[in-house]
Amino acid sequence: MKTKNIISLFLTLFVGLASSYAQNKPLPYLAKNKSGVVQFYVDNKPFIMLSGELHNSSCGSAYSMRDMWSVMAKKNLNTVIAPVSWELIEPQEGVFDYSLVDSMIYGARKENLKLVVIWFGSWKNGKSSYVPEWVKTDTKRFPLVQDKTGKKLPILSTLSQNSLNADAHAFAKLMKHIRKIDEKEQTVIMVQVQNEIGILGSDRDYSDVGNKAFNEEVPAELIKYIQKHKDNLYPELKNVWEANGYKTNGTWEEVFGQGVEKEWGSDWQISFSKYTEELFMAWNYAKYVGEISKKGKEQYPLPMFANAWLRQKKGPIPGQFPSGGPLPEVLDIWRAAAPSIDFIAPDIYTVRIFDWVCSEFKRSDNPLFIPETSLGAASAARALLAIGEYDAIGYSPFNIDGGGMFTIGDVNDESLSQVYNCLQSIMPLITKYAGTDNMSGIYLDKKKEDAQLDIGDYVINVKRNSIRNSFDITGVDIEMEVVKDNGEIGLIVIKLQNDEFIVAGGVGGVSISISKSEKNKWENIAFTSVDEIMSENGKVINHRLNGDETASGGIIIKPGEVKVFKIKMYGY
Repeated sequence: MKTKNIISLFLTLFVGLASSYAQNKPLPYLAKNKSGVVQFYVDNKPFIMLSGELHNSSCGSAYSMRDMWSVMAKKNLNTVIAPVSWELIEPQEGVFDYSLVDSMIYGARKENLKLVVIWFGSWKNGKSSYVPEWVKTDTKRFPLVQDKTGKKLPILSTLSQNSLNADAHAFAKLMKHIRKIDEKEQTVIMVQVQNEIGILGSDRDYSDVGNKAFNEEVPAELIKYIQKHKDNLYPELKNVWEANGYKTNGTWEEVFGQGVEKEWGSDWQISFSKYTEELFMAWNYAKYVGEISKKGKEQYPLPMFANAWLRQKKGPIPGQFPSGGPLPEVLDIWRAAAPSIDFIAPDIYTVRIFDWVCSEFKRSDNPLFIPETSLGAASAARALLAIGEYDAIGYSPFNIDGGGMFTIGDVNDESLSQVYNCLQSIMPLITKYAGTDNMSGIYLDKKKEDAQLDIGDYVINVKRNSIRNSFDITGVDIEMEVVKDNGEIGLIVIKLQNDEFIVAGGVGGVSISISKSEKNKWENIAFTSVDEIMSENGKVINHRLNGDETASGGIIIKPGEVKVFKIKMYGY
């Protein structure tokens, strides 16, 4: 055989094998594990996104992205959330430019980072600010929402087929391009479709088209869904439907009642003000976004989600927060209208209700992913709570790169990098015990002094630390000023065996002791061993702490530190 033919045959076989590899490599997906909790899988392995979200305009030029990816890798991230805006990839109708998309993907891939792409399409933070100029300036072809007075708002109407078609076409082209350049490597593992959508400035669309739709029959598709899931609907949705006799036909107000303005309840209780209007807008936003994600998945079926701007206590009426956005009280509407959206995710900046939000967004097998939150030490501590207690599939402070005109939190704080390094060191255990009683999270905010976790035969006792507390643990009586560290504290506790635990976390100063639970039959208990688990260049190092550090029954994590301990107990 001639040399030329041999080379040709070799290239044919190589290309065929590469193509087969690309086709056979499983795409990222969501699935329940053996414990029944939804996990995110990459390369068929559970994957928790230790991520940060770039500022909105950070990917606006290849120049701005030039050094970004190496900086992100040094922060111990494994994933970066980055936007792609419609106006930059389709500046002229039908003319596409993917150069910024390519720069983003290749830059992240070089640093071994995964990407979650945000599609800044028809809406971003309620407004239509990232649509192309040819869309913005043609309001006849691409009509806008109107408020009750008839005033036009800078928000594309969900009821415009032209807007939907244009957005879906651009998004499908984007997903096709990502598949073309990335399917083999799978740098891009997930997509957020739009950003914090919903109407700001009005509870619903009061345009002629909007009024007509509101006074038409509730879609049969939605009625069928709520009938099928009647016993498991969100409580308030079931309440308003029940109050109107579980009607199966009629207008939105006939089926769900007339929406009224209500005051915010006590203890962060939702007011459900103008709830019917919110349900109506949720249906229309979900249908629109669902169609876009469907068209995108036809080109490249990565997991896709929608994120939510939360209700605010100072602005409880839809329109004061984005009306129709993917919040828990309209999750059933979104599931009925947009089955191509895999889950909804909260952007959490109101930290006083962190636990409540996590619980709300975990309803009905919706996995918890926090794609936006504040930066700083307190946020880093909450990452431990989100993953340890609520089995979050990812955590992502916003403006991780410090770009833009403003930020929320300290960009230079190293706490998140420390926490992510800690989480990576025990990641196999976290993914193994996700959804089980063996793993829990503990969080102390500035007002909370201590916490106890009952886990099997033992109780993990956590107390905000001070120098005075350190001496108290050892039994030393010494005159000194009590100076407390009031930083937030986050811990993950994993029970490996009945008498063996992993305790990981910190950020604020904390002391940890272990006592007997009511189940424990021993008269006395003590440490068999305490090892601090460290890693260096991928090598795991066990540092034994038996002695002064633990002989008196306690473990100390100093302020600003994040530690991992393996603890073994015995009874006598």
